[in-house]
Amino acid sequence: MFENFSIKEVVTSFMVLFAVIDIIGSVPVVVGLKQKFGEIEAEKATVVAGGLMISFLFIGDNILKLIGVDINSFAIAGAFVIFIIAVEMILGIEINKPGKINSASIVPIAFPLFAGAGSLTTTLSLRAEFHDINIIVGIILNTILIYVVLRSANWLETKLGDATLQVLQKVFGIILLAISIRLFTANFAQLIQTYVHF
Repeated sequence: MFENFSIKEVVTSFMVLFAVIDIIGSVPVVVGLKQKFGEIEAEKATVVAGGLMISFLFIGDNILKLIGVDINSFAIAGAFVIFIIAVEMILGIEINKPGKINSASIVPIAFPLFAGAGSLTTTLSLRAEFHDINIIVGIILNTILIYVVLRSANWLETKLGDATLQVLQKVFGIILLAISIRLFTANFAQLIQTYVHF
């Protein structure tokens, strides 16, 4: 497994997941939940979020095989999900409306705020291009950042301010949009090649 380790793939996986998870953009949400529910268990939320993403990286593939869907098709579907998330971030609109929040820490902090549909789909979509070890390291690095944000959410919001957070959200939205287009074109080309060979 370690012979496939690549710094380039780790950095790319980290940046893609960082943009999808939107850790910085989630600071106001985390602060709001902390005010509503009291102290958030950062350790528990971080472990659950990271565990969900790593588990889905492996279990998700088996589920796809069970239902007869190839990784390229799923990656294309993931590209559409990432595209929608990017549009939400750039335009400041809400396409996917979350349900009522009844608790904190595990739900909705770990799931679906950090390990949500977008990040889970992205982990599996990345598997179409990168080796598992590099994606896992990318996930771990992001979970470390999630822990840091959960531990210092109030301080971050005070230092960054709403205007800076909004700018960062839009910048990462544009990066995410470009990533979704690249993910779509790369996997669509592979899918066409597969059918042409048949």
